[in-house]
Amino acid sequence: MSCETLQFNIFGMKGKIKEIEEEIKKEGLSNLKELEDFRIKYLGSKGKIKGLFGWLKEVKNEEKKEAGQLMNALRKMAQDKFDMSKETLNSSSEDENKIDLSRPSDQIEIGARHPLSLVRSEIIEIFNRVGFTVSEGPEIEDDWHNFSALNFPPEHPARDMQDTFFIEKGEKEMALRTHTSSVQVRVMEGQKPPLRTISPGRVYRNEAISARAHCFFHQVEGLYIDKDVSFADLKQTLLYFAKEIFGEKAKIRLRPSYFPFTEPSAEVDVSCTICNSKGCNVCKYTGWLEILGCGMVDPNVLEASGIDSKIYSGFAFGMGVERIAQLKYKVNDLRLYSENDVRFLKQFKAGI
Repeated sequence: MSCETLQFNIFGMKGKIKEIEEEIKKEGLSNLKELEDFRIKYLGSKGKIKGLFGWLKEVKNEEKKEAGQLMNALRKMAQDKFDMSKETLNSSSEDENKIDLSRPSDQIEIGARHPLSLVRSEIIEIFNRVGFTVSEGPEIEDDWHNFSALNFPPEHPARDMQDTFFIEKGEKEMALRTHTSSVQVRVMEGQKPPLRTISPGRVYRNEAISARAHCFFHQVEGLYIDKDVSFADLKQTLLYFAKEIFGEKAKIRLRPSYFPFTEPSAEVDVSCTICNSKGCNVCKYTGWLEILGCGMVDPNVLEASGIDSKIYSGFAFGMGVERIAQLKYKVNDLRLYSENDVRFLKQFKAGI
């Protein structure tokens, strides 16, 4: 029935309204697109209901009131269906995004401390128990603190580019520290004996990267200066440390060695925990693995820092954190510590 053929009387209007009512009832509004199409079709400015109001002027005057009431009822019916469907769809959308607090939470990946951080903290704790404090210093050092104050002669190989990373800082040549002994020099310059301190930190050396060495690594160096300090004090301190970190069965041996800043000097080996002293590629099939160097502080080093070597004596030692961690966790390749392999790092979650 079109505008041209519609008989503009109350009966024709009622028939058209009934027809539109039936259409509205059959409309299925299952999504927001269908809802918007419904609004345009029936409630829009060019919709079917608006069109009926345009025909109202053609109805007889005595029938206009009744016709108007019928059309208002039709519009209300369409509006009610639209509003109800919209509320239902919005509510359904909210339910989809609503958080169910009763559901178990998603598994959150928990990080872990790096094995070197774990071992560093353990080393610090062990020496804290026997009175050693922690001292730290800069990683970029001058020649005095990194070499000269430690009794390195000008022609010493460690000053060569093969072992040290030199950098320029203004007009002054500096170096990435090759050991944390430079921190010990700063402690001796700034404090008076008795001194008992350890210096943990990162150091750098121009070395080929392999399973046993790297161009950067971490050290913990110790220093004890007081009256009547002996080599026996040094050996007993290191034996105590080895048993604390590797277990009561750990053994150490001292081999004569040379360091510019200590005299006498020694290398310290510990029984290899990776192969239980049977021999492996890490300990070069000897059953022993070198873990640190040590010795009595050279009098020249004491005097260079303003400490009277006739009154005071002391011992010093230095160890690589990577090597200690290698033995403790049975890691056969030092490169694993800096490759950021998540599969490797996940093994240390229990040590958080």
